[in-house]
Amino acid sequence: MFYGDPSTLGVLMRVRATAAVAAMLLAAVTGCGGSDDGKDVATKPQPATPTAPAESTGAGNPEVDCSDESLSQADWIEHCAEEGGGTGGDGTAGRLTGLKFGESFTWPDGLKVSVVDAKEWTKFVEDDYSEDDPEATEFRIRLKITNGSKAPVKLDDLSTFIDGATNGGEASTTQFVTDSDPLEGRLAPGVTVTKTDDNSLESRYGKKIVVTVQRSGEDFPEFEGEITG
Repeated sequence: MFYGDPSTLGVLMRVRATAAVAAMLLAAVTGCGGSDDGKDVATKPQPATPTAPAESTGAGNPEVDCSDESLSQADWIEHCAEEGGGTGGDGTAGRLTGLKFGESFTWPDGLKVSVVDAKEWTKFVEDDYSEDDPEATEFRIRLKITNGSKAPVKLDDLSTFIDGATNGGEASTTQFVTDSDPLEGRLAPGVTVTKTDDNSLESRYGKKIVVTVQRSGEDFPEFEGEITG
């Protein structure tokens, strides 16, 4: 119980109420006092000084430079892949497996690859490294490659590894002379080409395949599809 001047009690209660409101509003109260008539006087809070936004060099992280060609693939996918797009620009962000023929994969330096199709081969000639084998499916895959980087790329750094996708099996490499355009030479910046890769798979393994595109020092994307006639 308070014993004293009632006006003093009123002042104390108003001071407490003012402090509570100030705390709820998170405003900085610079001074508080009482006037002769018992009313509290508080100074007006000063507005906070706005801070300039951080300069961003990456799509998702201001500390990541997405133009840095030495950026790891994991960092590029996490911070630089645009929303709704994939590493290949077609909704395949971050995917190394489960890609379909026609979908694309892009390495951090901008080199993009896709498997266009796999066609059964029937145009055998004498100079081919393979011949028509009734117990095997000879086929040619086509690879579409775009150099989106700022430097030439060695196509010799690319190769394929092809598995049967039904009941096992592994395709062996061969070469058909007609219209052959293997992964050789260099690809200039901004240039798109379609290259060929010839293979043979035992017929007992079916025609569904997984094509792994290998690149020296990089991750290997896998494309699923079927050998068609």
